[in-house]
Amino acid sequence: MNNGIHAPAQPVLAARHFTILLSSTRRGARLARLLTERQLAEWGAESEPALHVVAELAANAVLHGRVPGRDFRLTLRIDEGGVLRVEVTDARGDRHPRIKGPVGDGEESGRGLLLVEAYADGWGVADGPGPGYKTVWAEVTPGHGPE
Repeated sequence: MNNGIHAPAQPVLAARHFTILLSSTRRGARLARLLTERQLAEWGAESEPALHVVAELAANAVLHGRVPGRDFRLTLRIDEGGVLRVEVTDARGDRHPRIKGPVGDGEESGRGLLLVEAYADGWGVADGPGPGYKTVWAEVTPGHGPE
């Protein structure tokens, strides 16, 4: 029986989406991190782990996925449950990232995907969105991973 009293509505988080093309340069990779920081703050979803994930995936797109004259795309999506999906698309679909064996102390690279794996709930690679492209994605849940 309804007596005219309604329970307060539970807040519903609307899904949020942001995407941008950035130059395949070190400056573009830095801008990806800065824009992510700004966008997450605007959404009220600040996340240090997410910033590390974006920084690593953008740096990899510039370092390993660069094709002269082609940009990379950064996409951020937060679903209704608050999970952030980071996607970085580059023009080197023939080069899929993988975690290598142990990295020596003197080596300057090779740790990026280990960081992504530590900060994200999961990550992977998908072919596309078109021929010759790939999208590297990672999902970050608030409170997951080292802060």
